[in-house]
Amino acid sequence: MNREPGKTAPTATVPLDAELQVAYDAFMVEEPELKRMSLEMLPGIRAEVDAAVAMLDDLDRGGRFTVSQPSVPGPEGDPEIPLLICTPAGAPASRPALYYLHGGGFFCNDHRTGLDQVLDTAERIGATLISIGYRLAPEHPYPAQIDDAYAGLLWVAEHADELGIDPERIVVTGPSAGGGLSAALALTVRDKGGPRLLGQLLMAPMLDDRNDSASAMQMDGIEFWNRSYNLFGWNSLLGALQDGPDVPQYAAPARATDLAGLPPAFLDVGSAECLRDEVVDYAGRIWQAGGKAELHVWPGGFHAFDREVPDARISKAAIAARRDWLERLLATD
Repeated sequence: MNREPGKTAPTATVPLDAELQVAYDAFMVEEPELKRMSLEMLPGIRAEVDAAVAMLDDLDRGGRFTVSQPSVPGPEGDPEIPLLICTPAGAPASRPALYYLHGGGFFCNDHRTGLDQVLDTAERIGATLISIGYRLAPEHPYPAQIDDAYAGLLWVAEHADELGIDPERIVVTGPSAGGGLSAALALTVRDKGGPRLLGQLLMAPMLDDRNDSASAMQMDGIEFWNRSYNLFGWNSLLGALQDGPDVPQYAAPARATDLAGLPPAFLDVGSAECLRDEVVDYAGRIWQAGGKAELHVWPGGFHAFDREVPDARISKAAIAARRDWLERLLATD
């Protein structure tokens, strides 16, 4: 959903949810001015991520999960792909799988970080969590990320029996950049073949490289994931292609002209974040193509509010809505 030529951005910002406002205000005491992302900041951001990588002892949750970290063949001529595989103890064979693509704007984060919510969900629904360590931009621009995601998915399907999963019950999921990659992977599987994806769970996904929607302009300088971070992410991924006429749909799914034939989708986003309008637009176009989509726009939510303020009522509601959708999806398959 991009601005029409000559159309100005909204002048008013969206008010935050009351509990999120408290957290936002506390953050702004520590950081009075929201930073604009730059290449010089990248080493520091990545160092913080490296310090937060979970140990296996933390991921197995006291023996409630069996955890392994294999590396599997990447695309021909490319490096192996690291995976993290977490299986709930006592889960039955032929169980569903959550194929998880982490967030981080394409340029940071790790497949072993930020997994608390998705591990909770995997345990609740008796699913194996498979988190993939795709290559990061700008060192590895498009198509490295989607190539890794696709190669990893093909390996998972081929080894479904030894993993104890049902290759017909794989749900691809991820937040932010990982949500955008999840949508791109659904398009890739539709067009190139591969295991039938049962669903796509897209949490505040990055879908549109053009970075000029009304919400991107409206929340710039207010929201944590501001236009400079978003632009840096897309520039890292696409380089000179960004915002041009030749961006592939497998890089920026909003560029797809045909959204028919995709697996059922769950999309959610905060009303007070820059990605709001592209997510709403994408859901609308899935419906227009005759597809299945469930959309939640959380009032007063900023980007990643459920991970930043997990105890807020709105965060608990968002997490519950995703799990409810997954349970309904698995029950009807």
